[in-house]
Amino acid sequence: MDAEALQQEITKSSAWVADLRHEMSRVLVGQDNLVEKLIIGLLSNGHVLLEGVPGLAKTLAVKALAGTLQAQFARIQFTPDLLPADLLGTMIYHPEQRTFEAKLGPIFANLILADEVNRAPAKVQAALLEAMQERQVTIGDKSYPLPDPFLVLATQNPIDQEGTYQLPEAQLDRFLLKVTVDYPTRDEELAILERMATNAPKEETRSITTPEAISASLKLVDQIYIDPAVRGYIVDLVQATREPEKYDSSLKNLVEAGASPRATINFALAARARAFLESRAFVTPADVKNLAPEILRHRILLSYEAEAENITTDEVVSRLLAHVPVP
Repeated sequence: MDAEALQQEITKSSAWVADLRHEMSRVLVGQDNLVEKLIIGLLSNGHVLLEGVPGLAKTLAVKALAGTLQAQFARIQFTPDLLPADLLGTMIYHPEQRTFEAKLGPIFANLILADEVNRAPAKVQAALLEAMQERQVTIGDKSYPLPDPFLVLATQNPIDQEGTYQLPEAQLDRFLLKVTVDYPTRDEELAILERMATNAPKEETRSITTPEAISASLKLVDQIYIDPAVRGYIVDLVQATREPEKYDSSLKNLVEAGASPRATINFALAARARAFLESRAFVTPADVKNLAPEILRHRILLSYEAEAENITTDEVVSRLLAHVPVP
């Protein structure tokens, strides 16, 4: 497909995005960045981690997105006593037939809301690894494929909250994006007050698109052009997280470990998805810069010196964006 034909097809096929945004805005006040990143995760076939203090509509946003899709949805509340079998499933023995049968867990759905994922212990968080990466679950001696599409949208409270556990680095790396959810503005909070302060049943989103339409869009997303110069910019940004002092001497000794090659791959996937959202057939450096905090913030391991100076990964990413040359 040539560039002009691809552009026309993307313009036509991305029409559902505006309808989906509008439908979500009926039940969600503000949080435009959150909504955009959720859709990017959907179009990248990648998992999204949402972090923020309780009460910022993280769960509501995921439920609203699920309501717009004609897909299987499962909400799993992560608690300290949750077991891997509660998530994945287990083998059930039938004494009459003397046979075992697999009872599949709630993870066998298209869209999984892993609510407060960092309140469960490490063994449960680790149980998600195979599902998120391989899109399959092993129960007993047999592996079971997960539905297609399969997307984990996890919420977590900041790690300084009581009763939370740090997610393992291996699991964090499986998330395409980590989105921080902030407090609403004054006008947004007034709108929230007017809309939500009632005992009447809350509005729910209506179906806008289908998994088949999403799959068709994914095929177009894969064809979006990334110029070699933009590819080089992506690689330079990821490389800069590993040797930040080459770009900013003030970052020396502040980063223990940088982003993995999975970050490079995810940059390309998410940048193409963002171009699709804007009905473009090509990726720009602005797409890469927009996504850099969400792609990199959970993949940079800070040193003790950085923690002592109260420097965050977002600040490190901001400094790198200011110093890595833009094509």
